[in-house]
Amino acid sequence: MERVLAHCDQDCFYASVEILHHPLLRGKPVAVAGDVEARHGIILTKSYEAKRCGVKTAMAIWEAKRVCPDLIVLPPNYPLYLRFSRMFRELLAEYSELVEPFGLDEAWVDLTILSDGKLRIGADIAAEINQRVHREMGITVSIGVSWNKIFAKLGSDLRKPNGLAAITPQNYKRLVWPLPASDLLGVGRATARKLESMGVHTIGDIAQAPPEALHGWLQKWGLILHMFANGQDNSLVTAVEHTPEIKSVGNSTTTPRDLENEQDAHIVFYNLAESVGERLRDLGLRGRTVQISLRDNTLLSFERQVTLPRATCLAREMTDSAMQLLRVHYNWQKPLRSIGIRATQLVPACEQVQLSFFEDEERRLRQEALEFAKDGIHRRFGYHSIGIGLMGLDRQLSALDAKSENTIGPVGYFNGPTPIAS
Repeated sequence: MERVLAHCDQDCFYASVEILHHPLLRGKPVAVAGDVEARHGIILTKSYEAKRCGVKTAMAIWEAKRVCPDLIVLPPNYPLYLRFSRMFRELLAEYSELVEPFGLDEAWVDLTILSDGKLRIGADIAAEINQRVHREMGITVSIGVSWNKIFAKLGSDLRKPNGLAAITPQNYKRLVWPLPASDLLGVGRATARKLESMGVHTIGDIAQAPPEALHGWLQKWGLILHMFANGQDNSLVTAVEHTPEIKSVGNSTTTPRDLENEQDAHIVFYNLAESVGERLRDLGLRGRTVQISLRDNTLLSFERQVTLPRATCLAREMTDSAMQLLRVHYNWQKPLRSIGIRATQLVPACEQVQLSFFEDEERRLRQEALEFAKDGIHRRFGYHSIGIGLMGLDRQLSALDAKSENTIGPVGYFNGPTPIAS
């Protein structure tokens, strides 16, 4: 029996949900974007009216307004998007137990049993899903149907918006191979540039390139892309029955001005670490490893990490570790534009620990109790109602409310953390 998989992608998701809740915006160029005052001013998603004017995702707001002067820019409302995401997945769950989310607005659905392994019947079921999403949720969804996840995802992009495409073993060379190489899942901007320099422009070029050449250019990833382009993806649709295991908790930010020295970095790291610590405490977790990410003003970025003697949720300990990594691995030849901090190797807060003769355990318990108390004050009176003296050294850098402004980002196709050199 041939597999029948559908990839369902809600069209212009954030913008569509906003327009649904603000009917007067219908038919107008609308975009959802970050806070321009905090230099997060890039387009996250845009309506098709805005797209027709030349507005693109990740474009700066000022640039988007230059190509589309009438553009209406709205701030993101993640709680609302999460509610629609849950509704979407609950609807898909009526058709299959195997529903695999891919970010908030996309999901794969395994329709093999329901369609008796026939792609034609799977396309009919997908059409029903398309109609129900529009009727019951008020927004549109584009769906691709194929025998593998990679081509199903490509199919959902072929007939946007509100479209349906079936990619079969008989038609994939005609439908898929002429598409740009950058359309293939796993081909990012850097990979696309490298392929372009080698004369590989389309998905068909990847499919027909000698595997050994792709391996020479891109190592193992080149062989994976060769398989993807030839429809040889056998990965399963993995059901998410419970809340996915949390593997890390982190925050990063593009700073309101470039960071010039250690004091600047210390202020922002502590601000971010307070957010990470509070979220860890909310989840009843501690982190054994602290990881930092740095990006300078030329957009060169890298990450480093260190494993702690014992798991922590304390902002001060995470900040101290972050600063230690910064001092060892950064020379300040260029200012920093954005930084991030993340706790990984998470363990339950109730996990027993080996006490040390060389550590003031009572002092540590007092510090943890203090941070729990600060959490309550933040919830009741706002993040900036209480803070340490360090925050007073630069009001601009300390103005970030990292927990409230935490952004929900996309997820990767391959699960699991990427190893980081330390």
